Amino acid sequence: AQVVESGGGLVQPGGSLRPLCAASRSIFSINTLDWYRQAPGKQREWVASISGGTTPNYADSVKGRFSISRDNAKNTVYLQMNSLKPEDAAVYYCNARGPGGILRWNWGQGTQVTVSS
Repeated sequence: AQVVESGGGLVQPGGSLRPLCAASRSIFSINTLDWYRQAPGKQREWVASISGGTTPNYADSVKGRFSISRDNAKNTVYLQMNSLKPEDAAVYYCNARGPGGILRWNWGQGTQVTVSS
């Protein structure tokens, strides 16, 4: 499937954003959906995941501030980001995981999040 991330932007520290990831195919049958991010000069890192019937998981760095959700009817995954910090600045991407943890989608272009006063 093709994915398009959007909803990033420039926000002051302490602010909020809600990026979204729209897939070109149904996500109904996909068990695990993830958000990742990549800051300049750093490797892409996992941020959050949502799996059917289980509590979402978060990286320690965003726990308590970020919330992942999905809307199967819209084939969309969301990432509510609150209390943003400068270190959250990165390009944010989504992907889906299949059996064995293998990523199922081609990476999208991501959405840029900038946190600065």
